[in-house]
Amino acid sequence: MATTQKLDREQILQMAGGYRFLAVLGAAAELNLFTLLGDDSLSAEPIAIRLRSNLRATTILLDALAALGLLDKQGENYCVPADLRPWLTENRPGTALPMLLHQMTLIRLWSQLAWIVRSGEPAMRQASIRGADADRAAFIAAMHSISGPIADDLVARLGPPKFCHLLDVGGASGTWTLAFLRAVPGSRATIFDLPDAIEQARERIAQSGLGDRVDFVAGDFYDDPLPPGADLAWVSAIVHQHARGDSRELFAKVREALLPGGRIMIRDVVMEPNRVEPSEGALFAVNMLVATASGGTFTMDEYREDLQASGFRDVQLLVKDAWMNSVVAATRG
Repeated sequence: MATTQKLDREQILQMAGGYRFLAVLGAAAELNLFTLLGDDSLSAEPIAIRLRSNLRATTILLDALAALGLLDKQGENYCVPADLRPWLTENRPGTALPMLLHQMTLIRLWSQLAWIVRSGEPAMRQASIRGADADRAAFIAAMHSISGPIADDLVARLGPPKFCHLLDVGGASGTWTLAFLRAVPGSRATIFDLPDAIEQARERIAQSGLGDRVDFVAGDFYDDPLPPGADLAWVSAIVHQHARGDSRELFAKVREALLPGGRIMIRDVVMEPNRVEPSEGALFAVNMLVATASGGTFTMDEYREDLQASGFRDVQLLVKDAWMNSVVAATRG
């Protein structure tokens, strides 16, 4: 039974105005304002010089950021609050900056939602002021910023799983590979992803001290076969990008790559049969509507049908989560 949230008029209007906060914070992130300001306390004019931006517009943005508590303002000078610097500046452990940049990519897509609902076609993509390549790099880094803080805990909830060789399909910058390798001493892993993601993975894993246990294979799982020889395949945050027929093709490729008796584990949203719960999953389906031609969120029955049709058996929901961290597992038939 779906839960119903009763809203009044004021709450609806507050909801409608929520875009303002992301727009102000996201503009500062795209201009790299927090990093360029660093530890300094400066007036608007030297900040505008650093940003190569218009003085009037910069001043208005700075005041809005100060009003939201994202900058401190003393007299005519602005500074980044010391406790926020780790989260708002580049190259800091735990920085939220890549996710802020990715959210700005999403808002450009979501703003076209009415047209998308009418046409059924995904949004027209518009690069940020930073350029399309920088947007793509921010997306890969944002996936790490989401998964990094929870990866070790989620892998621990899986047993940790017993395996000798992990195939991390679409492994991005290697966040999940590192969590699995830390959990299972003596194991190895292969990361398979597009070339730009593989470069980020090489850099991150080189800094981890586990590089001698990882192989890197660049490719496109839409078009290329997966590297064989693994006894566990990890498919994280991929299924929602595709229609079910595409997922079945991917699952079949995974099956071919696995050793006999090997397992697949899928980390993704798992919807209740009503498709309203979890609520974050229902909203994420909108994200797939605006960003992809056929993606969505799926129920456990749909995962089971698609895995079985692709040659897997013993399909189980190992972890149930209200967001992206549900885990479905199955064994190669």
